[in-house]
Amino acid sequence: MDVQELGGVKVLVCPAEGEPVAGERQALDLLGDAYYREASWVAVPVERLGAEFFRLRSGVAGAVVQKFAQYRSGLAVVGDVAAHLERSDALRDFVRESNRGGQLWFVADLPELAGRLANSGVMPGS
Repeated sequence: MDVQELGGVKVLVCPAEGEPVAGERQALDLLGDAYYREASWVAVPVERLGAEFFRLRSGVAGAVVQKFAQYRSGLAVVGDVAAHLERSDALRDFVRESNRGGQLWFVADLPELAGRLANSGVMPGS
């Protein structure tokens, strides 16, 4: 993991390889690392999120997002989620609503995240 400045914001960028973000414990590990490195956002590749994250009924996405909200840190899911969206209207709505806010964004790549951060003026928790 490394910290990059994207759009004027420090972002902890996670590699595609590594422990899957499968619940609150992994979310807290990422948040702790982000806090230690003074990053206000965490970018997690879609490959690090298991299928349960994208099944909203499982509660995994809600638990992970709640931890980020509690610690006022932004979470960006980076990569192609189209296959997951095709299977779930609820997930499609969740992604659309998340992308309207300032806490959780689904983006195609890091340049898109940088652009959103630079142009939004929205900080996590606001």
